[in-house]
Amino acid sequence: MTLDRTRLTAQAAEFQRWRCTLDDPPIEVDFAMSGLDQARIDASEPGLRAALAAMQALEAGATANADEQRMVGHYWLRAPGRAPRPEIGDEIGETLQRIEDFARRVHAGDLAPAGAKRFAKLLLIGIGGSALGPMLAADALGCAALSFHILDNTDPDGIDRVLAAVGSLHDALCVVVSKSGGTPETRNGMLEVMAACERQGVGFAPRAIAVTTEGSTLHRRASAEQWLETFPIWDWVGGRTSITSAVGLLPMALLGADVRAFLAGAAAMDQATRSCEPARNPAALMAAFWWHEGGGEGRRAMVVLPYKDRLLLLSRYLQQLVMESLGKRLDRQGHVVEQGLSVYGNKGSTDQHAYVQQLRDGRHDFFAVFVRVLRDREGPSASMVEDEPRGPTAGAYLDGFLLGTRAALYENGRHSATLTLDRVDERSLGALVALFERAVGIYGELIDVNAYHQPGVEAGKKAAQKVLDLAAQVQRAVTGDAKTSATIAAEADADPHLVWCILQHLAANPTSIRRIGAPDPATATFVRT
Repeated sequence: MTLDRTRLTAQAAEFQRWRCTLDDPPIEVDFAMSGLDQARIDASEPGLRAALAAMQALEAGATANADEQRMVGHYWLRAPGRAPRPEIGDEIGETLQRIEDFARRVHAGDLAPAGAKRFAKLLLIGIGGSALGPMLAADALGCAALSFHILDNTDPDGIDRVLAAVGSLHDALCVVVSKSGGTPETRNGMLEVMAACERQGVGFAPRAIAVTTEGSTLHRRASAEQWLETFPIWDWVGGRTSITSAVGLLPMALLGADVRAFLAGAAAMDQATRSCEPARNPAALMAAFWWHEGGGEGRRAMVVLPYKDRLLLLSRYLQQLVMESLGKRLDRQGHVVEQGLSVYGNKGSTDQHAYVQQLRDGRHDFFAVFVRVLRDREGPSASMVEDEPRGPTAGAYLDGFLLGTRAALYENGRHSATLTLDRVDERSLGALVALFERAVGIYGELIDVNAYHQPGVEAGKKAAQKVLDLAAQVQRAVTGDAKTSATIAAEADADPHLVWCILQHLAANPTSIRRIGAPDPATATFVRT
């Protein structure tokens, strides 16, 4: 077979053109199969340059969250010298030192539960960004100075399962993370753990740590009850970008991770993505890729495909970072735009046997981001071919599946970007997080939405509180006389369907309310026993 050297030379030049690299940590961001070309970049350049200028203003302390008149400063967390006021940078540095000192004392046994050599477990209580960042870091880095457990929901059965896995709380540190101190799911988890401590005859306060805003409900409680320690999270740090704050750094340090290496990796990527030249800026190219694939309106979903078990939670982490930031009904001019970018994913090569079939041959409603890790494991790998000692290893198969799947998608017009890491460690994970944070900020500028507020989340919280208020009203309306849900709804002047749902839940649990008859809204009655 004769090689078409002209074509191969052209392909090599194109690959070099659409490739950005970071030396430390070693990361390659490859857009060769992204569909980006010079014409598309030229068309995007004015918007990208304006977005990059806006990002510079944000880092300088501009009011980015107009709804709450707040700065957005998660970039300062890994470069305190860039904070707009010296006292902010000083507090960032002091907090990092306090975190490291606290973790060191725990590991050395200088801080220990009464009657035990040291704390052996870490129980984190949080939700959303207060849990997803630490979960990603713990799973990716595999540090295990303490065993790690998370309460990140208000599901009673889930809480019971976690507490059963924790076992004795005597040697457990309990970290409660809530920016406002009023998040119901986190408060419920905290109260459940307090009750479990009481059942076990151990005090909660001597093993409790709060990560919260100064003056919050949680901060006041921790101070009044003399919790073990309190660490700050500032109002200019959003939950979904809080992994480089005490929210992520405290659990990472307690688990034994090198938090300064994590911050250094993020800082290195931040520096690379400050470039004012879009074609040399990996975050700008990533944002341009998203924009062109979705027509600037998020018409296609982003499928995140990390070919590494350690990065299983990356797609979940990016779901919140991307979708909470970009999923907005209004643009910054108040126009209805219903913007967003859907994110889903799993891990390779699991997806070879799951939804890659549809990605390759089905609806073209997505683009892909592959994450490739070159280092298979610490140490050598055996051949996976019997009687062939130099045959392909398990890692070679994994890499082959990634490269083959990427090529198969591209052959059918499905575009992708590929992030290649040398290994998964603190520096590379920090850089990976920072790349997506910056890409989200740039994309938000391109589509003119406020990427730093979440009115939909707040609306959901308010709606949930209305349901809880109605549930209390419904409980009062149930008496010793049997009533249908329609009768109770009429007395409460409420939606009959919603009242039926509330009564279903009450009757299914150990309360004083029980249902009489079949589970039929038309005939079932409810009575207080």
